[in-house]
Amino acid sequence: MAMVEEKGPQSGKEDYTQDGTVDLKGRPVLRSKTGRWRACSFIVGYEVFERMAYHGIASNLVVYLTKKLHEGTVTSSNNVSNWAGSVWMMPLLGAYIADAYLGRYWTFVTASCIYLLGMCLLTLAVSLPTLKPPQCVLKQNCPQSSPFQKGIFFLALYIIALGTGGTKPNISTMGADQFDDFEPKERSHKLSFFNWWFFSILFGTLFSNTLLIYIQDNVGWAIGYGLPTIGLAISITLFLVGTPFYRHKLPSGSPITRMLQVFVAAARNWKSHVPNNPKELHELSMEEYASNGRKRIGYTSSLSFLNKAAIKTGKTSSWMLCTVTQVEETKQMTKVIPILIATIIPSTLGAQASTLFIKQGTMLDKRMGPHFEMPPACLSVFGSIFMLVNIMIYDRVFVPLIQRYTKNPRGVTMLQRIGTGLVLHTITMVIACLVERKRLSVARENHLLGQHDTLPLTIFILLPQFALSGIADSFADVAKMEFFYDQAPEGMKSLGTSYYTTSLGLGCFLSSFLLSAVADITKKYGHQGWILDNLNASHLDYHYAFMASTKLPQLPFLSGCCQVLCI
Repeated sequence: MAMVEEKGPQSGKEDYTQDGTVDLKGRPVLRSKTGRWRACSFIVGYEVFERMAYHGIASNLVVYLTKKLHEGTVTSSNNVSNWAGSVWMMPLLGAYIADAYLGRYWTFVTASCIYLLGMCLLTLAVSLPTLKPPQCVLKQNCPQSSPFQKGIFFLALYIIALGTGGTKPNISTMGADQFDDFEPKERSHKLSFFNWWFFSILFGTLFSNTLLIYIQDNVGWAIGYGLPTIGLAISITLFLVGTPFYRHKLPSGSPITRMLQVFVAAARNWKSHVPNNPKELHELSMEEYASNGRKRIGYTSSLSFLNKAAIKTGKTSSWMLCTVTQVEETKQMTKVIPILIATIIPSTLGAQASTLFIKQGTMLDKRMGPHFEMPPACLSVFGSIFMLVNIMIYDRVFVPLIQRYTKNPRGVTMLQRIGTGLVLHTITMVIACLVERKRLSVARENHLLGQHDTLPLTIFILLPQFALSGIADSFADVAKMEFFYDQAPEGMKSLGTSYYTTSLGLGCFLSSFLLSAVADITKKYGHQGWILDNLNASHLDYHYAFMASTKLPQLPFLSGCCQVLCI
């Protein structure tokens, strides 16, 4: 995990990278002058400030929607989840543009400008009197914000989502591109890159989940949102400073289009028989691939129906005839889709932690001594701390220890690490259920059942569920990102990274759907309902138990996918 910069070749011979990377002008780059940890330091530095900006908005958003826009429990939680889902889904568009047209660098730079524009507009929306909603009177009479005020606020949020769509799939992929897989030392350092990547994310998150949230709750939302905006501007500047050191992969065409071509060509040739000799299938020469900085992939028998796309039928249309390499690339991306599906339900935990967990905290005793109160959203910092510590222990202690037995350079397989995270996600929801049952019993014992009643129970009773969610993410999220990147072929790395963000986005949308469904269904036939605006009269414990039950089938499903697909 140590960031050690390797020396250049001692013979005096120019040592160019062998993985097809170039500079911004398309020229081959020297290994000794570009890439590696020197280039990654700027990229990792960007991520620290960018995560501070993003989580400075996201972590406390449910509190702003509740206290300032006066939204109820389900509405505010779903608005946060839907926005977060959009943030995580937009990388599909960003990956498409990067791989097909602009390349990762220019897609990232363009999207960063959009991102910064959204942050500036959001800061104005919470600062200017004409854009801010009116204040409540004695916490009872809360005038509704106007459609114009809500419109500006949510417009800013979704401009941010659009901007992150171009930054998320490309910045982490660019970081991994700084290591040449053909050079053994660089390849070994690449194995630690994603751990350092999450380390930088957590470092920025720690700052936003402590100081920024405290400022938002106790000083003002204008300053609380203005500081993340400044942080984002700093992060973009830092990234641009590192431009001379970056290695770049040339755009190789839309991976989604190439995959569709394979499926269409295979369907059109469904009556044809695949020849016994794979050499009779359509393929380009090694020289043609090398000239384009790409690798040729050999024929495999898995997902054999797709091999029909490479059968020579006399037609040369790209929608009728594909190369073996194109077919194999499509197979690689298709085989991991079941893994993506298996991780959707566990990804709902992130939506719970940023909405309902925080809403619970608003009803508890937040005092830490006579003069300080803990903002509820600050509890998410414990998830970040436990995730950070666990990543360091995993990389520095567990991996070297287990390597002796497994002979795997990663210690255990990425899918084993994801599976461990899935188990911990389930345990987290069980603990959240038990904690909520305790909170409700205290409310009943003290006859504090009002919507604004604060219970004589410390907010730190929520610490176990936040901490365990961080530990679960240190297994599942790090491994998911590394797995999808590793499984993607060279020309589809951005799409592979967007698979990771897609699982998180779909998890947020699913969380929103389930929350609305549970709230509506449990209100039928005259019942009170599980999820109300008054949490002291709700039954979030039932909802958490239901969410835990949805996660139970995921581990056998994941295991079955691995065996069937031989991943």
